[in-house]
Amino acid sequence: MAVFHRTALADDLARKLAEPSATSAAPSGLFLAAPRRTGKSTFLREDLRPALERQGALVIYADLWADRAADPGEVIVNAVRTALQQQQGVVARLARVSGVEKVSIGGLAFSLDRVGLGKGVSLSTALAALSDESRQLVVLIIDEAQHAITSSTGSDALFALKAARDELNSSAHHGLRIVATGSNRDKLAMLRNGKDQAFFGAPLVSFPTLGKDYIEWFVGQLPYRAELDPERVYEWFAAAAYRPEILGSAADALHFDLQVQPGEYASRFEELVHEQVTAGNQEALRVVHSLTPLQATVLRVLATAGSSYAPYEAATMALYAQVLAAIDPQSSITPDTNNVNQALQALQDKGLVWRASRGVYALEEASLADLMRQAGMI
Repeated sequence: MAVFHRTALADDLARKLAEPSATSAAPSGLFLAAPRRTGKSTFLREDLRPALERQGALVIYADLWADRAADPGEVIVNAVRTALQQQQGVVARLARVSGVEKVSIGGLAFSLDRVGLGKGVSLSTALAALSDESRQLVVLIIDEAQHAITSSTGSDALFALKAARDELNSSAHHGLRIVATGSNRDKLAMLRNGKDQAFFGAPLVSFPTLGKDYIEWFVGQLPYRAELDPERVYEWFAAAAYRPEILGSAADALHFDLQVQPGEYASRFEELVHEQVTAGNQEALRVVHSLTPLQATVLRVLATAGSSYAPYEAATMALYAQVLAAIDPQSSITPDTNNVNQALQALQDKGLVWRASRGVYALEEASLADLMRQAGMI
């Protein structure tokens, strides 16, 4: 599969990450925010990781979105264990740290299961051994990092990584950087805004969307490229919220359109892009329309309040009652802590609402608020 590379951007980020901080003894790394399906993960795997490796870094990658049923803390620990497994010298160091000295026929009598949270070998110790053995800067990329704070184990993993960062960025080792990415800026900010968070004060920047250079490349891949004006295609791309998969799906549909004739490719491609956008929006709203009146009420209040949403405060309870009366005037339900909590749980189960382990709620997809607003729901 052809991949559009953003080499210059990756090289610039890799260089800045590898440089020692001029203002902090323990640089936190970088937090990157970008809407889901805008090419962020592809950039991490195809561009940033190779660029960091060209800078001499040892890169560990953990995707917290790949298996949503897995505990995010365990995903992070397993990514570190995988990196350790590839370095026999590190395993030997950790074996000695844990008191294992004998070597069996099959290797050291040491299991990497001993590495992790609350285990005999902490993440800090393990990453320090990896840094010392490889003599490289270690960069841990955590994709969809906001999921780390949806479980106590995930939150513990972040604090373990903070301890590791502080240790590895001392003069005794070769450094550790954390690159945390997320599809929702507000949720990602929770990892670094509060003083009680592991990465308080870490830089949070918006990841740039794909631009006109991507569109030039994309159009150049198509057999009917002579009929497409990249400037027009870029306008359609912007209407699709800069999601490359929308263009890809439209191109696939056009490829198998048996009725389109030469000279019609541009107009048909535009139609297909808009059809893809409309279909996605309708599917999202279809789920919203399937909600019970109370679930719909809670979702509308949350979408309106945004980051200031306080689910159980008296003022919010009064607002629930007001919105519920507008949605279902015949309703006999009185919103209270119990049934609002049940509604929030149902919204999580439907993939509409996200909850941090501390009880903070947000929309799973920030774009849903705009769709609801356009539909007159809020």
